[in-house]
Amino acid sequence: MDSPSFAPASSTSAASPRFRVADVVRRFGAAFRAGRTLTREQDKALRDIAQCRTASLGGHIAVYGCGHEVTAYNSCRNRHCPRCLAGKSFEWVEQKERDLLPVPYFHVVFTLPEALLSIPPVARPALYEALFAASSSTLLSFGQKNLGGQLGFLSVLHTWGQTLTLHPHVHVVVAGGAFDVRSRRFNTSRSRSLFPVRALSSVFRGRMLALLRRRGLPEVDAATLDQVLSAAARTPWVVYAKPPFGGPAQVLRYLARYTHRVAIGDQRIVAVDDATVSFTWKDYRANHERKVMRLSGTEWLRRFSEHALPRGFTRLRSYGFLVNARKSERLPLIRELLGAQAPEPSASTTEVVQPAACRCPVCGVGLLVQRRSVVASGAPRQDSS
Repeated sequence: MDSPSFAPASSTSAASPRFRVADVVRRFGAAFRAGRTLTREQDKALRDIAQCRTASLGGHIAVYGCGHEVTAYNSCRNRHCPRCLAGKSFEWVEQKERDLLPVPYFHVVFTLPEALLSIPPVARPALYEALFAASSSTLLSFGQKNLGGQLGFLSVLHTWGQTLTLHPHVHVVVAGGAFDVRSRRFNTSRSRSLFPVRALSSVFRGRMLALLRRRGLPEVDAATLDQVLSAAARTPWVVYAKPPFGGPAQVLRYLARYTHRVAIGDQRIVAVDDATVSFTWKDYRANHERKVMRLSGTEWLRRFSEHALPRGFTRLRSYGFLVNARKSERLPLIRELLGAQAPEPSASTTEVVQPAACRCPVCGVGLLVQRRSVVASGAPRQDSS
């Protein structure tokens, strides 16, 4: 593995990135594949990202009333592509907007210790499933014990750290209250912190280790699993509770910009040359200072591809009274108990969710009057954006 080099980061505009993840894939993809066996998901993600918004996927020519014609190629729509997630996040937020309640919302993060990351890559999806199960059951039990009812929360899995290394953790957005099904009451949280963090950590560790012992992991024999779990039991487990959100509108902004992410976005790539990739990262141990790391192109792709999830694996999940099978019945009742109406889209939310008007990207004046299709060409050529 290459040794990274570090440097302080200067402030740069993120509005129009000079380099993209696709540039790295196109430049170093062949060298990265040489001598490696990729999973189906890794191979497809790299191929799709390389072709995204190029002539190989086809597209259309947009004709505007001002006389400008702009060629736009199709997106790959791969969930590991940073350029294809924005539209999906807008659609998802529009759906979740209807689930908001007029209560405080809390942000809790459950992190796995490094001792569990020595397992082979084939076993990681099972590890992530156990992470979802242990973190959700921990919160639901605390909600029942401390608030006397069922919590409602959303969980999203991130598998990466700031330098693209493996760092599995689950971010949870929790409504500040619990629904008592029997008495038909909603018990709101009265404190600035939802539950004691140390208690959450202890219960989460116990449940996670018990789940792994009971379920096992693919390609991990019993003796090896016992060694891994024993080492994990001796290390600290981190559950981090962030300050509560300011209100429902802030929750929506968080959901729109935070939940639909991949390991790295285009804006963080600051330089790509014939041998290396440089990107920004936040050093949380140095007061969140923004720095630049430089890696070889193949090492950068190795780290990036580690975060490709299996087909059908769900990164965003709902629990408690927000589960789809229950929320249509329970959310209206909870709102009635709180004396609240279903939320209407706010102006700030509309700005985040609604797509830009169909105006000419060249002059900003002409309106779209016609679209002509462009047939897919086969091999990637220029990027249309």
